Formats: sequence, C-alpha cells, structure tokens
Amino acid sequence: MSDKDVSTPTLVGLLSGPDRPGIVAEISSWIFQNGGNILHADQHHDHLENVFFQRVEWDSGENEPSQMLADFAETAGREWQMQSQVALSSERPKVAVFVSRQDHCFHDLLHRFRAGEYRADLVCTISNHPELREFAERDGVAYHHVPVTSATKSKAEAEKLDILKEYKPDLIILARYMQVLTGGFLARCGCPVINIHHSSLPAFAGAKPYHQAYQRGVKIIGATAHYVTEDLDAGPIIHQDVARISHRRSVQEMIRNGRDLEKLVLASAVRWHLENRVLVYGNKTIVFD
Repeated sequence: MSDKDVSTPTLVGLLSGPDRPGIVAEISSWIFQNGGNILHADQHHDHLENVFFQRVEWDSGENEPSQMLADFAETAGREWQMQSQVALSSERPKVAVFVSRQDHCFHDLLHRFRAGEYRADLVCTISNHPELREFAERDGVAYHHVPVTSATKSKAEAEKLDILKEYKPDLIILARYMQVLTGGFLARCGCPVINIHHSSLPAFAGAKPYHQAYQRGVKIIGATAHYVTEDLDAGPIIHQDVARISHRRSVQEMIRNGRDLEKLVLASAVRWHLENRVLVYGNKTIVFD
C-alpha cells in the first residue's frame, strides 16, 4: 500500500467481471471525473473465460474517501457489471493466529507484527496446546488455550467461535495449526482463513512427510499458502515456493529448508491479503503486483 499518511488514505478497488473493449478507460475516467488520481493500476484478462480483473489504487482528492469508495462499488455493479471489493489504506484489519506446537511460522509472524511490517493488528492467539503462551503474551497478544480431542472437537470449535466473537478478526492465520476446521466453523467464523503447509501433498501425507520424501529421493521441496475451504488443503492458492535439494541433504536439513520456505510463503501471502492484492475467482486467485 501507499506510504502516505493515514490521514489522507488511498483507495483500493478489486474488480472482476466480463471483459469488453473500453472497460479500462471507463474505470479510469470515472476516477478522474470524480476528482481522484490513479496511483497504480494492474489488470489481467482470462482469455479462456473472457473475464477481466483489475486492482486500482487512487487518491480521493477532495472527496470523502469512504463515500467515494461506496460510489465506486455501486458504479462497478450497476454500470460495469463488475463484482468489487474496496478498501482504504488507513484501515487496520484485526488478525487472529491459530497455532499448535510447531512454532516456526508463529515466531516469524510475531516478529513481523512487532516490527510493524503489516498494517494490521494481531489481536489474539488460539492454540490447542499451552506451550507458546509466554511468547504471545510477551508481545501483548492474548493467548487462549483450547484443547482439542476427537471427542471434544465440536465443543472446542464452539469455544473458539465464542473467542472470535470477542475479538472480531478480519483474518485468521493458521500458523501450522494441526487441526482440521469443519465447514460449520468456516461458515460461522466470519472472515477468511489462510493456511500454510508443505507442498508434498498428497504424495507424502500424514506423519513425517520429509522422512517420506527423503526415502523417495525427491529433488524439490516446497510450501503452499492457501485460503481454507471445507475441502481439505484444496482452497484457492495464494503463494507457493520451492527449493531444489540433492541426495546430500539429510532429513533434518530438508525439514529446516521446508520450515524456512513455510515462513516466507506464509508471510508473503498474509502481506498480499492485507494489502488487498488478492482476488479470489472460483477456486483460484489473481495476485496483483
């Protein structure tokens, strides 16, 4: 997002809809004619489905920013037949993190929020284990321990939903949270959920995936960040990355490299989401520069 002072926020619009000649000019003209100034625009055309996608960011000029965003969204639907998402750069989304015992992504996120890398507020942590409480509370982040077993899963999900009602997050990050969220939970949590995992699925599922990969002699390991849907690990992918390895790598080296990838891939996916650069279309994403 722009580094402008938050007292004069920039406006962001994400658009998707049928492509046709002149649509870029129409959007640009509307912003200009209403007193705005485009700071950045990026678009994509899906030739197979003839769908137009655009992210446009602009200065509202003398306009009241919230009203201009509302007018832009209304115009997008009425005149351009576009679906739209709009946001102000001054907004600070509230974020909740779910974590289990694997702490590498959790510590990385804590550092990034503490360093001010994200224009967002980390409001709470929920975990099915108590071990990481001190690290969250050291940074002033509330930590809620909600144990989960197969017999108590439904009760635990209800407890997590009650906690989320208190904090009202705009985003949930699963920082290696080793519990499957049910469709009922996802429907009721009220915000998007981003997950991170190694990219050896479905080939090396279950326990010790890197040990399985080592035995198979793989030459590439990777990580995937995606939005969570009811279909396990099959939601729209936001970001992926890989590292090449050789027969000289031990299992522990592979695990270390994999964790490094998971941290970086998750951090990028969270940043792009918070900067309103990700547009979900069907079961895939358009990620704008």
